[in-house]
Amino acid sequence: MEFFRNPNINFVGAMKPAFSFSAVLLVVCLVLMGIHGGPRLSIDFTGGSVLQVIMDPAPTVGEIRSALTEKGYDGIQVTEFGSADEFLITFPNVEEGTQTLDAAQVLLNDLRESLPNNAVELRREESVGPKIGDELRKGATSAVFGALALIVLYITFRFVFRYGIAAILALVHDVTLTLGIFSLLDLEISLSIIAAFLTIIGYSLNDTIVVFDRIRENMKLRRKESYSQVINRSINECLSRTVLTSLTTFAVAICLFLFGGAVIHDFAFALTFGVVVGTYSSMFIASPILVWWTERKITDKKRMAMDM
Repeated sequence: MEFFRNPNINFVGAMKPAFSFSAVLLVVCLVLMGIHGGPRLSIDFTGGSVLQVIMDPAPTVGEIRSALTEKGYDGIQVTEFGSADEFLITFPNVEEGTQTLDAAQVLLNDLRESLPNNAVELRREESVGPKIGDELRKGATSAVFGALALIVLYITFRFVFRYGIAAILALVHDVTLTLGIFSLLDLEISLSIIAAFLTIIGYSLNDTIVVFDRIRENMKLRRKESYSQVINRSINECLSRTVLTSLTTFAVAICLFLFGGAVIHDFAFALTFGVVVGTYSSMFIASPILVWWTERKITDKKRMAMDM
């Protein structure tokens, strides 16, 4: 199915504005992460406990937070979960050996004592020790960097080294922007979000590989055209496929975001945002980097020839 018929969009001509736009976004994301002290990590990585409770009548988030702060719970986080009467209460740094049931019961007793007019029902309790959280954090970091390293090796083997670097820069662009939007909205990075990041990497890479493969084919078929013309043609030839795939994936992701419930809300948001930036980077970042790399290489050769 051809979504566009014979498109002739000058993607390479938009290279400098796209690079400038992405550079500004990346700087903003890095500043946001710096202001917030990095992305907010969930108890999966920091250690702690999370309680899901239902309260009737429903107090405000501020009332629950104030009540628990007065009881000496430092660093506690309270958020609505799904409905106005359901809340997630997160408190970090559970001592090793502390029993989950005891920790939950102590907090529930303190909450009931502070808000005697509100019935409190415990729906779920989870606890992660600091040592396990540290291991999970190291494992998640290793998974992301390991995936990027294997991608470079694969693309270098299938194409050439500069293709691998271009793909990695596009993927770093996608993940950094997603981390930035999570910092801006103060959303937690959990194990499920790491899974979303790896999904974004795979999705964006798939688009990029399709375009790279078309570039390689056109380099053999259109030897009289310039390198930038070949790349521009290749992106345009893949445009219908890219848009249709992106729209289909975006529709599924946005449905999960809107109707999937609070449990997968952040995961679906990461996928939705990742589809958008991944599609953008495959057309305006990865392939134009090849043009920039090649043009710089030609310029360096000319300068060396003039110096000689």
